[in-house]
Amino acid sequence: MGISVGFTKRFAASLLDGLVVFLPIALLSFLLFQEGPGDILTSLTQSLYMLILPVVWHGYVVGKKMMGIRIVKKDGSDVGIGAMLLRVFVAGLVYALTVGIGYIVSAFMVFIREDHRAIHDFIAGTYVTNAGPVQVIPLEEALD
Repeated sequence: MGISVGFTKRFAASLLDGLVVFLPIALLSFLLFQEGPGDILTSLTQSLYMLILPVVWHGYVVGKKMMGIRIVKKDGSDVGIGAMLLRVFVAGLVYALTVGIGYIVSAFMVFIREDHRAIHDFIAGTYVTNAGPVQVIPLEEALD
């Protein structure tokens, strides 16, 4: 059965997403529109990727799929659009309002906590697991 995944795999998945997905999007945007990585089209595309792909792909994004990990709800079920809205946009707002301090706290939470949940996991009621779609169990059972 799957367990909650710690800092190293989550960080590696984020790096892979940056290299495999976000960098090509930024380069394409630059080539087509002469806009940099912070332009609205690039930011919107990246946000939609993080919001929609996990909903239609059983909690995976490209980097997480490459690392064999995925996002699920605390009860072990697949994430829906509501959970991903909370995870991406509401948590993003919290991180922005804390000027990035919340993001740093989240990294420490994933590293230190037994359940490896970050602030965005608590906001959305999710966790990251190494279990495949048919193997997931609720978080409480995974920690026992």
